[in-house]
Amino acid sequence: MNSSSNPQILCVDDEVRIVEGLALLLRRDYEVHQAASAAEGLQKMSALSNLAVVISDMRMPGMDGASFLHEVMVRRPDATRILLTGEAGRESAIRAVNEGQVFRFLTKPCPIDQLKNAIEAGLIQHRLVRAERGVLRETLIGSINALMEVLALANPMAFGRASRIKRLVMNCAASMGAPEFWQLEAAALLSQVGYVVLPPALLEKLHSGQHLAPDEQAKVAAVPDITQKMLEHIPRLEPVIQILVALNWKDAQVAALGNGTIGMGARILGIVLDYDWQAAQGKPREAIFENLRGRMDRYGAAIIEHLDRCLQSASAGDQPREIPLREVVPGMSLQQDIRTHLGALIVPKGFDVTPTFLERISNIAPELLDTPVRVSLSDARRS
Repeated sequence: MNSSSNPQILCVDDEVRIVEGLALLLRRDYEVHQAASAAEGLQKMSALSNLAVVISDMRMPGMDGASFLHEVMVRRPDATRILLTGEAGRESAIRAVNEGQVFRFLTKPCPIDQLKNAIEAGLIQHRLVRAERGVLRETLIGSINALMEVLALANPMAFGRASRIKRLVMNCAASMGAPEFWQLEAAALLSQVGYVVLPPALLEKLHSGQHLAPDEQAKVAAVPDITQKMLEHIPRLEPVIQILVALNWKDAQVAALGNGTIGMGARILGIVLDYDWQAAQGKPREAIFENLRGRMDRYGAAIIEHLDRCLQSASAGDQPREIPLREVVPGMSLQQDIRTHLGALIVPKGFDVTPTFLERISNIAPELLDTPVRVSLSDARRS
């Protein structure tokens, strides 16, 4: 039996003998999984953690190969897609390339050497895509984290919120089987960037749920467009921007996005922002979730329940405790606003303590260092 560390290959064809033949030829070098239909292929794919290559027939009942590989592209974009078919027509090739963005288009009967060469090339492509994603995630998220940390200190009401938003969306994504959802992580961090244009007094009113005058409501309504304009010229941020833009779409439009990167990202980030706004206004948790379940058409039952479980897990983990501010260390999360003696906000509740924050407190408000504050361990520290 192959080691679970071997690359996983999924073969999908409604002709069972072909699938079994492929498995027999390939199982010595790969961990091969079989499916007799697109629906079965999608079901099996969800349980494969190391899926590298998907080989699909074109003509299958229900969902054909082009449509199936499109779903693979949406759900598992790292997996290399190969179409193996007896239908060599030009239209079939065009559909497969356009819809499924296939890596190779092979015709039946396909010599085994040719098939193995295509799979080996597909594995190399899979490794390249994953390596590029890793570098992209580390550099992009690292840069955004550094930017947000500085901005949170300069404008705590606008950017301090991003810390707790990111933590909660990534916990929710991890509970749904997507712990490395870098597009969502970046979207969560950047979701507050447009608020930098709002006056601090308006931000205070907005976060505390106070009534806004018509001109103030107009300024808040303009924030999504401002965010898009600020980010649209940054390379590689296209999916992140799409998630942020979709936050302001109608329920039916969000539902139509499906379970791909943009649709799932917009729903997870949207529900966390929705929850956070209501919690900041002092609403009890039961009332918040009653409101969220009233928006089932937008978020879906699964995401609502995952968020509920994440919050329960967090509250059952590390209990807040009170210590002097000078004893706070990186890895802790503040459970209250930190303000100067004059009432100016330094950082808001939910802020993850960083070395930069501690240095700033020591420099600008040393008189606060002996003040007792409520803290808990951040989720990253607990794990």
